[in-house]
Amino acid sequence: MEQGRVLLDETAINRALTRIAHEILEKNKGIEDLVIIGIKTRGIYLAQRIADKIKQFEGHDIPVGELDITLYRDDLTEKSDQPLVKGSQIAFEIKKKKIVLIDDVLYTGRTVRAALDAIIDMGRPQQIQLAVLIDRGHRELPIRPDYVGKNVPTSKQEMISVQLKECDQKEQVTIQPKTTL
Repeated sequence: MEQGRVLLDETAINRALTRIAHEILEKNKGIEDLVIIGIKTRGIYLAQRIADKIKQFEGHDIPVGELDITLYRDDLTEKSDQPLVKGSQIAFEIKKKKIVLIDDVLYTGRTVRAALDAIIDMGRPQQIQLAVLIDRGHRELPIRPDYVGKNVPTSKQEMISVQLKECDQKEQVTIQPKTTL
């Protein structure tokens, strides 16, 4: 697969996550009733990094959960007859909490819609906010992020690839033409 043009390197990713962490604290006036939930797969690593930064600033841990939206996808039957469900890991109550939902790339909004459905099935939070590393546009649903690392206008013939050390042994965001088989 083609390497693509680098949009964010390791330093730029770190800078964007630091800014998002500060914005979360500012908007929520601290960490009271605040929890962070990352959408599998890369959203969980970004969520943990943001939580670590908030701990550095505030001196206290905030709960971090992992959300698997596989069974909430509206394209489930298009993806596979037997979807691979990894399971959510949310070891805290979400009722009356301010949730910051984290994902790597916001595109059509369908992943976020599925995540919202999954969260609401677990309880009724006080508020749900959305943070994404990359917003590439082309929304199909009326979903807008509260926190954005970088806005990257794209064409539908392009693909954004987020690579993180935790799962890709590389740290960068690239854009490249979609490959057709």
